Amino acid sequence: MMELVSHGKSSNEGKEKEHPGHASFGMSVFNLSNAIMGSGILGLSFAMANTGIVLFTVLLVGVAILSLYSVHLLLVTAKEGGSLIYEKLGERAFGWPGKMAAFGSIIMQNIGAMSSYLFIVKYELPEVIRAFRGLEENSGEWYLNGNYLVVFVSIGVILPLSLLKNLGYLGYTSGFSLSCMVFFLGVVMLRKRLLSACSFLLFPPRNCSTIHCQKQLSISVQQLPSILFFSYLICVSEMFSILVFPQTAYTVPILAFAFVCHPEVLPIYSELKDRSRKKMQNVSNLSILAMLIMYMLSALFGYLTFYDNVEAELLHTFTKVYKFDTMLLMVRLAVLTAVTLTVPIVLFPIRSSITTLLFSGREFSWTRHMLIAAAILAFNNMLVIFVPTIRDIFGFIGSSAATMLIFILPAAFYLRLVKSLPFRSPQKIGATIFLVVGIVFMIGSLSLIVLDWIHNPSGSSGGH
Repeated sequence: MMELVSHGKSSNEGKEKEHPGHASFGMSVFNLSNAIMGSGILGLSFAMANTGIVLFTVLLVGVAILSLYSVHLLLVTAKEGGSLIYEKLGERAFGWPGKMAAFGSIIMQNIGAMSSYLFIVKYELPEVIRAFRGLEENSGEWYLNGNYLVVFVSIGVILPLSLLKNLGYLGYTSGFSLSCMVFFLGVVMLRKRLLSACSFLLFPPRNCSTIHCQKQLSISVQQLPSILFFSYLICVSEMFSILVFPQTAYTVPILAFAFVCHPEVLPIYSELKDRSRKKMQNVSNLSILAMLIMYMLSALFGYLTFYDNVEAELLHTFTKVYKFDTMLLMVRLAVLTAVTLTVPIVLFPIRSSITTLLFSGREFSWTRHMLIAAAILAFNNMLVIFVPTIRDIFGFIGSSAATMLIFILPAAFYLRLVKSLPFRSPQKIGATIFLVVGIVFMIGSLSLIVLDWIHNPSGSSGGH
């Protein structure tokens, strides 16, 4: 069992009351993997289309490694700082400002994540119901209204799961949620033709999305060998070159946000049975590695199916090609199930932050526990219903809050609270570099968003 030690305080004041964890290693992996994997997986093919396969792979692996390093800093800081609560680490490091920085970042990031999941429910569930009923157009029935449906799903599914006392109990739903996303990935891979666009060295694909493939359809048999070889070279060039477009600058933020799980790391750590820092690090390693593989396969096969015609959300692109397709319908239902079951995982850190800030030191209360969950869900529902598009808000929240949670706060808390190492040690120097990178990354991301707002004031077109 990890011993919690406080620096600069008496043992009675600084040592946090421990409670035994009940979640197994496997359940903890499911919960953390589910916290990592969100709606961002649907946009990775679009990110790959804006960078090329090689640069995307380098960026994806790089961000995964940085995320693992950040979790390592956070776990070491939790041991040295004597707390498994993010806000208390902030308070012990920098006092009230540190506590509020952690609180604000967790609230902003997780409110944004919850809202993005509920936006998917709002826009996708009516389409799934309409497809099941075989309706070409929305008939205006109440059960095809996304605003009503998101409220029903919140009350009927999300709220009951959010009322569970311990996060470890959600391991079963997290496992089912992950299986739904594995099904999504499997269908994306199957939908990609066994002969990729470049394999028209043997057979020209009939539904290739690139201009070169489309032009190929009108050639004569005598022209086929030379045109196929030329198209093959173009395809290789398109797929494996490093592309630079204005949208390429947004790829790193998209990838960084895809690995944000830090608000959930400490709550999952506190629920881990026979917990130790090494055991939780292994949970993190396995979860991030599994998500890295899923992200890479999803992005690759989605991109190789549609190339530069892939949209910001992969499901929308499939829907345009395969209307009323049974398999695609099942995929959309699986994604809806996955994001719905992820919302309670994201809600737990928000409630924990509010409880720590407003009710610190008080005994557990079921009434308070339920009311806070209901209030959080009600606020997110109002946000999703009354705000037509919050893409720019998500961009701002992600560039600031996610960067704070991944880079700045873990490094700053580590430098402040870890007293067992000298400042000039390799570990402290690495954390300092990590902190500087985070600050530069946040300033750069926010600058790009502001410039985009200036040059494209009406650029928000998607609801999710």
